[in-house]
Amino acid sequence: MVSAHSRGNEPVEDTDRGGAPAFAPDPDGLAHLELILSGAYPFPGFMTREEAEAVTDRGRLPDGRPWPVPVTLEVPGDLAGERRLTLTDPEGAPLAELSVREHWERAGAHHLAGDVTMLRPAMHGVLRELRATPAEVRAQRELDHQVVDRPLLAVFTDRPLHHRALHQVRAEAEALGHGGERAEVLVIVDAPLHDEGVSPAILAAEPLLSPRASFVVVTLPRTGGRACGSIGGVWSERDTALAAHVAAAYGATHMLAETGSRGPEIERVMALRPPLTVLDPEPWRYDSGEALWKPFTHVDPRQAVPELSDADVETELAHGRELPAWFTPARVGAELARLRPARTERGITLLFTGLSGSGKSTIARGVCDGIRRAGRTVSLLDGDLVRRMLSKGLTFSRQDRELNIRRIGYVASEITRHGGVAVCAPIAPYATGREEVRAMVEEFGDFFLVHVATPLRVCESRDRKGLYAKARAGEIPEFTGISDPYEEPTDADLVLDTVDTDPAESVAEVMAALREGGWLPEAEQHVSED
Repeated sequence: MVSAHSRGNEPVEDTDRGGAPAFAPDPDGLAHLELILSGAYPFPGFMTREEAEAVTDRGRLPDGRPWPVPVTLEVPGDLAGERRLTLTDPEGAPLAELSVREHWERAGAHHLAGDVTMLRPAMHGVLRELRATPAEVRAQRELDHQVVDRPLLAVFTDRPLHHRALHQVRAEAEALGHGGERAEVLVIVDAPLHDEGVSPAILAAEPLLSPRASFVVVTLPRTGGRACGSIGGVWSERDTALAAHVAAAYGATHMLAETGSRGPEIERVMALRPPLTVLDPEPWRYDSGEALWKPFTHVDPRQAVPELSDADVETELAHGRELPAWFTPARVGAELARLRPARTERGITLLFTGLSGSGKSTIARGVCDGIRRAGRTVSLLDGDLVRRMLSKGLTFSRQDRELNIRRIGYVASEITRHGGVAVCAPIAPYATGREEVRAMVEEFGDFFLVHVATPLRVCESRDRKGLYAKARAGEIPEFTGISDPYEEPTDADLVLDTVDTDPAESVAEVMAALREGGWLPEAEQHVSED
């Protein structure tokens, strides 16, 4: 059967790909793939080892062209020998064919390099209607009879545009304009592929910009070092330089990187040679005397008020407090409140982890009782109960334990998605399993990890079931703490020391943390019978 392939990012008709195995890249690989296929990257595919290492070490390709981050595709070891791969979205829909020209390894990870050919346009992912390609944006400017050599200011952001940002954008557009007109503004929203995040709150600012402003959505990979938070990520110089290269592909001549109060050093960004000018405006402050936002040097220091940090915004929203009018426009604040309702209205999963006999189940049951008294719906997924009902037949091998935790995580994420509280009390001995549960849950709500840090000797002394004795006698293989490791969490939100502590005290400690965090009312509600 004949396959009609095309060049560039045009889709091809390919009804028989000769048995090429299908592979869904991880989120970074998928982000790179979309940027390659859209033309936002100046590459035909994924980098070779030489190219990736040159970019990592020097910020340049072997031929001397500047580029800030490696564009790589990591694959499982069993695909390392393939010459062709069909790259799919997470739902299995084919996106592109990869013609492999090199397999390389680094730090135990397998990578494939080669050119990609589009099979069909992507349909999966949020805000698909706003994911215009650079060519489409440039063509639209020409269609609108605009002067294409007129300055185009790109505002690259993964966080809402509050008053300070909006004032800065308007000021920079005015400074770049000529003939009495502001420069055009293109807001490039960096949004996750599979989660809207705070994108609707960013889009809410559209009427507050000039009529010459437009919006597009892209997804940048996190491989540049950026850690993504719920309101916005932490950007490195390489992240900002990558954003600048993408913005230039859309036709931008200048870029503002809206990265929060602490952005990257622009000089180091420019050292990575982005093909446009990255602006570095002076800080702005709110002048409480004149009730205006101004450049910092124009404000009396005694009346200068900095904008709220991302953490401040999270705290205000978590406790159901309205964001102040001097800080953000009403429409942006309202959208954020919708996206981030008060924690008393959000779903949450509490994962208790600890050795067998640590007291997890006892504390978890007490916490469930307290949460019910506070008026919230709660479901308990205890380790023993889950083993009988959800994971019957699984062994205690590492593979089966990880599957058990994944099942717990899936059920907990569904409870969280529907606004409930899931309390889980498995041993959860491995960091990777706990991280997987966190990722599943945080797609829909909040996650709170409690480490019940009871020492092994104390757990053995409480061994009512005689499990530790059997494990030491070799009767129970792969027993956590004896013949199998327990990886103590380094990311616990709360650590409980249960030695010489009554379980009621531990329950009270968890309840206090939930109230302080805003997931429960400040005081428990009691019904009067008077």
